[in-house]
Amino acid sequence: MLASLRTHSVLVATLLSRPVLVASLLVMVAFMDLATFDSLLSSGGQELLAEVSARAGMESDLALGTRLRREHPVELVAAAVTQNHLRQRAEPKFGTSSASMYFTHDALEQATRASVAQARATRLTAAGVAAVVDLGCGIGGDLVAFARGGLRVRGVERDPVRAAIARANLRALGLDGEVVEADLADVRPRPDEVPFIDPARRDGTGRVFDPAAMTPSWDVVSRFLAGPAVVKTLPGFPHQLIPERVEAQWVSDGGDLVETCLWGPGLATAPRRATTLPSGAELIGAGEPGDVGKVGGWLHEPDDAVIRAGLVGELATRMGGHLVDAHLAYVTTDEASSDPLARSFRIVEEIPYREKPMRAALVAHDIGTLTIKKRGVHIVPEQLARRLKLKGSQRGTVILARIDDGARAFLVERT
Repeated sequence: MLASLRTHSVLVATLLSRPVLVASLLVMVAFMDLATFDSLLSSGGQELLAEVSARAGMESDLALGTRLRREHPVELVAAAVTQNHLRQRAEPKFGTSSASMYFTHDALEQATRASVAQARATRLTAAGVAAVVDLGCGIGGDLVAFARGGLRVRGVERDPVRAAIARANLRALGLDGEVVEADLADVRPRPDEVPFIDPARRDGTGRVFDPAAMTPSWDVVSRFLAGPAVVKTLPGFPHQLIPERVEAQWVSDGGDLVETCLWGPGLATAPRRATTLPSGAELIGAGEPGDVGKVGGWLHEPDDAVIRAGLVGELATRMGGHLVDAHLAYVTTDEASSDPLARSFRIVEEIPYREKPMRAALVAHDIGTLTIKKRGVHIVPEQLARRLKLKGSQRGTVILARIDDGARAFLVERT
């Protein structure tokens, strides 16, 4: 690994000696060797990083890189400019903390959002857990959340650069914690430590969606779930791979389905759980199919965490309604009903599904800007909206759904 990183650094240094390539390459550098990162942490490196941050937006990367490399090693300039860009990209995940943290491109892509990691830390603390060992901690994003949640933390990371970054991130945020450079297979959790694992879901070609291709593979990870352990994995993780006695929690944040979190025996409290953040609203259940009935006066669109958890039937029961179709993730009620795990719409009118009479119905409502939501029908919403050529003054929402093997359309309003 170190040899390949040094080779990469030499290549970058050679290319950066050509000024026309400075701008693009400074941003693209995603790797650095340990010596370069140590230099970045030195007083001189910190001054350089502060200067890059202060001049960002005032100079182009080309001008800034050309000027700075006259006084600093080209690898250090590349690392500083790259860190500045990564810190900006990290802000949606880490908030203001990103301004003092360190990242690599790949590790940032996989890093847990701070809101999601904090919710997990809160649950562990509430369960009486005192210590966590993060097996494959990467740059330490989850370690930060665990430490902020009052847990004693230990990170294990086999990549020396990422291990160094994890240590630096804990220090930069004033948090206690230990990070050891080792392979997780060689580390035994201490008696009071709950193992946390977030398998790498990227390889040299991009994202990995097959659990067997994750690093470590599912065969290795699943062994930890024989006892109290926590595993973060793909949002679309297959239900059939979830071991018995393990709770599967699907988590959405700001409307985005972001992960499946698996809780081993001793930590599991339900078969399945759907959680939406930032509200923290939850639904637990076993995946009951739910009753099916006629469309009432309201339609409710479950959060993606509910859908992926297979808890739409339980949501319908909780809302006092039923499903509109056994294969469709829509809940309907006769009366107004709200739930933080669903978006609710009042049906204004059922309109024709065919385009010409559909357009006439929408024109009658003076609709000009149209949002189209669909389930179970082969329609491209943007193309349909263009074909309708609406010019009214009002905004409208149409739900298209296949119900009882027939396509139906509803003009709705959000409640």
